[in-house]
Amino acid sequence: MHIKIRVKAGARAEKVVRVTATGDRFIVSVREKAERGMANDRVLEIFRALYPKKSVKLVKGSRSPSKIVEVR
Repeated sequence: MHIKIRVKAGARAEKVVRVTATGDRFIVSVREKAERGMANDRVLEIFRALYPKKSVKLVKGSRSPSKIVEVR
């Protein structure tokens, strides 16, 4: 399953908001800055916690606020 994510890096508080009812689009706010992949790492940690027994990896958007994450 592919999940589309819009990341807001450097936020005051971390939160995950589902945009669609089907659960394939999210807006994720993280405290980490968008430097050296820190925000990407935190986003992957959050989705690994949401899908604990699944494999989660970043498919597209490593340098963009719009990302696609694959959950198997």
